[in-house]
Order: sequence, then C-alpha cells, then structure tokens
Amino acid sequence: YNGSMRFIVVRKPGGRSALEIGEGPDPVPGSGEVRVRVRAAGVNYADCLVRTGYYAAARGLYPITPGFEFAGEVDALGPGAQGLRVGDRVFGVRRFGGYADMQVIDRRQVWPCPEGWSRASCAAFPAVFLTAWYGLHEAARVREGERLLIHSAAGGVGTALLQLARIAGCPSVAVVGSPAKAALCREFGAEAVIDRSSEDLWETAQRRAPQGYDAIFDANGVRTLSEGYERLAAGGRLVVYGFAEIFARGEETPSLLRLAWNRLRVPGFSPLRMTYENRGVMGFNVVNLFHRFEVAEKAMGRMLGWAAEGRLSPVPVREFPFERAADAHAALESGTTTGKLVLTF
Repeated sequence: YNGSMRFIVVRKPGGRSALEIGEGPDPVPGSGEVRVRVRAAGVNYADCLVRTGYYAAARGLYPITPGFEFAGEVDALGPGAQGLRVGDRVFGVRRFGGYADMQVIDRRQVWPCPEGWSRASCAAFPAVFLTAWYGLHEAARVREGERLLIHSAAGGVGTALLQLARIAGCPSVAVVGSPAKAALCREFGAEAVIDRSSEDLWETAQRRAPQGYDAIFDANGVRTLSEGYERLAAGGRLVVYGFAEIFARGEETPSLLRLAWNRLRVPGFSPLRMTYENRGVMGFNVVNLFHRFEVAEKAMGRMLGWAAEGRLSPVPVREFPFERAADAHAALESGTTTGKLVLTF
C-alpha cells in the first residue's frame, strides 16, 4: 500500500461516465475520529441521484464522492476516540463520501460488525436498517399487532422493514414487481405478498386488510401515494421516504420533460381532510438525520443486539468491484435487483 486513498468522484453531474476514480493522500484522524480501511461500500438509489445532480442535499457540493455507508477495519485512532482498537471490524455511515477505500469519521458514526457477517453484508447494513428503524419507530411509531403495507419490499430498505416489523410483532403485506421476488419477502417475514405484475395491487391490498392498514411505507412517490392514503385505517400513517418513480427506470440521465410531468403527479394532502379522517402523512430522509447521534445510537444498539441473537439477518448482497461503480448504478437503475448492491475494494 502506497499511502494514497482511492475514491469515486463526480466532478459534474451526468451519466454513469461521470463516476471517475480519484486518488489523494490518506486523511488523518482528528480528535474523536477514527480512520477506517474500507473493504466494501453500500450502493443506494440516492447515489444515482447524486450522480445525476437531482439529490437536493448534494446541491452546491460538487465535486462530490457519493456513498453513505461502508465497512472495513480500524486503521488509526484520533485523540479521544474510545472503545475501538486498530484492526477491529467496523461499519459506519456518513453524509456523502462513502465510495472511498479510506474513511476518517466521527467515532459516534461507527459500530462493530455483527459476528459472522461478511464485509459486504456489513457495508449493506447501516443505511437501509437506519431508514427502516426510523420509519417504523420514529415516524410511524408502530405498535404490536398493527398491520403494515410495505412497497418495494424486496429491496434493501424493504427487506429491513420486513425483518424489523416481524420483531415488532406487526404483520406485514409486501408489494413486489415480479414473482421472482416473492419468496425473498416471505423469508424475511411477510405474511402475504402482492405481485403487482400479475394482480391488481389495490384490490388485493383491500382484500388482505378490509379495515385498512395502520401504516404504509412508500418510496415510490408518484403512483401509489393517493391510493395508499385511501387504504389507511383510522389513525393510519402513510410514511414516505423516497421518490424513485419520479425518475424512469433504466434511464442513465433523467428526461427533464418526464421529470416535470411526474413532479406534477405527486399528490397533495389536505390537513383538513387528514383531521376529520384521522389519517396522517409523514416524510423523512434519513441522510439528513445522521447528525442526530442519540437516535442512531439507540437504533443501532437495539438492532446489533437482535443481529447477535440471530433475529436480524443480512440482506442479500450483490458485489461489484470498486472500478465497476457504473455497472452497479446501471443495475440499480434497472429496477430488477433485490437486496443491496455493494462496491468492494
């Protein structure tokens, strides 16, 4: 090793060719920080939006390194960084910068890897499970016995939601886009699966829960929000944590005309109507909550405990070499993947 870190950089928003490999000196950990030799970095749909310039939180930050999560070994400790030793296997989250083979980060954003989990599985863990935790326990505040509907249930956040819902004692109905994804959802705890490619989504959802759903989790953001709201039970909550459908699947760079049209299709919800129907709509972006260390500490403490007990399992992972980040983005943008994609170093 020559002491130079490698990373992916997007100098200017664009297609997959905008993902360039950069190189620079190793960062030095400061007070309360740790340096991690990264072996794997999680890939999320938000990374594709960062690449194309449509991720609001990344505006004004170019050139930028995408990525929110990583796993590897502690390489060095800054002054005051407690509870870890050089060589410990860890994973962590950060607000951008994850696609790099060396990380310097606040000690409070790093946790020990679950025993027996691979590096790739650890890198795929924090962003999706923190999203699922926050959606279930902070936004929806689910209670045992409540019935849930989970869209995109075979994806990273979806499989995390299914597992956490099972632990919370909440029966869940999973929504998928192809029959090949159904078995995975049942494995992770879905009571029933709706394949919208072969059956009417809302007719089947109504039949599965005639009294409505106590919480619906939706990262589609266009077609399913209005109908989902109508299927909420009294006191039900529609939780929105993404807008994947604003962008056409498989497109390397979004069509501005289609983007504008889809934005117009995003529904508005009347506070007056929500009041007299006893229904709520909530939205969040977990990336903007990474600085709330107390929330992450509580969530990770519980989830790592469940992982140690075998109650949480790694999500399915597909690995791509670091140099093939563009191929990972293409696969994710196709809408055909299950679980998580990970870059390996």
